[in-house]
Amino acid sequence: MSQTPSAFQRAFDPVAAAHVMQRLSLQPQAPWLHTEVAGRMAQRLSLFRLQPERLLEWWPTWGGARSLLTQAYPCAHHVGVECTPTGLAHAQSQARAQRPPWWRLGHWTKQAPEWVLDAEADQVPPAQLVWSNMMLHAVADPPALLARWHHLLSIDGFVMFSCLGPGSLVELRQLYASQGWGAAHADFVDMHDLGDMLVQVGFSDPVMDQETLTLTWADSAALLAELRQWGGNVSPNRFSGLRTPRWLRQFLLAWQARANPSGRLSLSLEVVYGHAFKAAPRVPIRSETTVSVDTLRRMARRPRAQNGP
Repeated sequence: MSQTPSAFQRAFDPVAAAHVMQRLSLQPQAPWLHTEVAGRMAQRLSLFRLQPERLLEWWPTWGGARSLLTQAYPCAHHVGVECTPTGLAHAQSQARAQRPPWWRLGHWTKQAPEWVLDAEADQVPPAQLVWSNMMLHAVADPPALLARWHHLLSIDGFVMFSCLGPGSLVELRQLYASQGWGAAHADFVDMHDLGDMLVQVGFSDPVMDQETLTLTWADSAALLAELRQWGGNVSPNRFSGLRTPRWLRQFLLAWQARANPSGRLSLSLEVVYGHAFKAAPRVPIRSETTVSVDTLRRMARRPRAQNGP
């Protein structure tokens, strides 16, 4: 399936995003935040009666949901779609190290997980579930990706995803604005806009909801270290020069000055959840109906039903 750009416009630097994803793909494990959100998503799987035979997990190394999906669907063939060659190699290495001997799998014919690059995902067979945890906010064109997911699903299959919404990192934006540092991050897409996108690309019965998490840290250095695990600033409106050690010290001091009375620093995150189904295509209704003259004559010769005795 070709990737046709959508009409959706988002301030997003794809070159910077590629560098960020390359850095994140080298992390030994998924961030704690992503693992936590994956657990909250997995609790919703009990709402669906469908037991997928095949599932696609988008950017699994970053999403931290492999064990949860294996537990929920032990018989499903699992396909991981990675965004970088480094991430693909890391995921394959982890899978080989964690895979038990065949005699402990419960069924020796069970298929091993499959791994493909993002660019190759459109060639895999249809799946009954597309799962994406905490990555949709990291792409330049969400509608185009949603359309790909719709294409990769079989009829009656469903997509489940989570991502950050515009209520995230409010405190970070306030800090950048007060210091005149430009944009703190790329804009996040509103939950309602994501629901509209699902419908526009062909999904049915979309359900969107969100929750706000407030995380706290003991100091600004710990906050910054975890913030870097989640991504990077890919806004084209960010500061264009290189940051210096002097700027870093100023950043850490400015954050520390925002500590609450107990001395802790806080950051708000809006986590958006969504799911939708791929319904069977509807038969198009024609604006005009053509009836032959012979058909009209046969209809006219039929006896009319009598009402009453």
